[in-house]
Amino acid sequence: MKIIITGGAGFIGSHLVRRWVNNHPGDVIINLDALTYAGNLGNLEDLVSCENYFFVKGDITDKDLLRAVFDTHKPDAVIHLAAESHVDRSISGPDAFIRTNVLGTAALLDTAVSCWKGAMEGKLFYHVSTDEVFGSLGPQGKFTETSPYQPRSPYSASKAASDHLVHAYHHTYGLPAIVSHCSNNFGSHQFPEKLIPLVINNIRHRKPIPVYGKGENVRDWLWVEDHTRAIDLIFHEGRPGETYCIGANNEWKNIDLVLLICTLMDEKLGRKPGESAQRVQHVTDRPGHDARYAIDFSRLHSELGWSPSPDFRAQLSHTIDWYLANDVWLQMVTSGEYMHYYQRHYSNR
Repeated sequence: MKIIITGGAGFIGSHLVRRWVNNHPGDVIINLDALTYAGNLGNLEDLVSCENYFFVKGDITDKDLLRAVFDTHKPDAVIHLAAESHVDRSISGPDAFIRTNVLGTAALLDTAVSCWKGAMEGKLFYHVSTDEVFGSLGPQGKFTETSPYQPRSPYSASKAASDHLVHAYHHTYGLPAIVSHCSNNFGSHQFPEKLIPLVINNIRHRKPIPVYGKGENVRDWLWVEDHTRAIDLIFHEGRPGETYCIGANNEWKNIDLVLLICTLMDEKLGRKPGESAQRVQHVTDRPGHDARYAIDFSRLHSELGWSPSPDFRAQLSHTIDWYLANDVWLQMVTSGEYMHYYQRHYSNR
């Protein structure tokens, strides 16, 4: 198959591209990425010489470019990950999220329908979404494939809109489409505005560790390698028109996760126990901060046999080791505009 993966130079996208190129050498992967602040071709430098991998720099809102990519490569499928994805950024600048996540998804759907019209058999549009579209949970319960949409930030609202567009194109135009919702991902190559790499980077450089509010917000943490394994499985065995939830049954309060990272980092860096935890700094909470996310992945397990890897502490330790061994990568992505962003969001807290 020929598969376009949008956002393939980003965090989850680069892991998915690498998995596909290595595990499915008979497939051809076209990585379409605009290379905005979180897109980094350095994430995929080991694939440059692979014969079944191509990179195209481009914006998914550019319909002429999309048509040219489809005409040139004649893809059998699209796995759509390209998105603006950070809640804080969506609060300070929602326009970019509406443009990329809503208008970009619409342009991609339009192009797929136009190019595949009359030949939908064997085609697939796989849309990667988030659990945040379902809103906020109380202390009990989990999100499922039938949970109502209740987005509470510009980011989650834009993702919800893109989900609805995918479902609509499936029902209206017969586009074979699948949507999956994942919980919070972690792993290597994640842009350090996200919680885990941000904490690792700040501990490494003995900086304050910002934690929103009391740190009692709960997230279900999914290792990115488990997520891409689930995408691979759903792509090949899932049913068009269906939705699948991907979680890890691994809930942590933010403050407890931060303190665990502090403990592991002190051990790895040979620092006095408790040294890093002293740098935790509680900052003004995010507006509309969702209290808890948790995903019920029982359908994915019962229908397709998928389960997450069981050892979160080992995965987290492995992740920390990667960032410690790749300090040059961290320095590169935390320079320039990112530092201005960091200052805007955290310096006055």
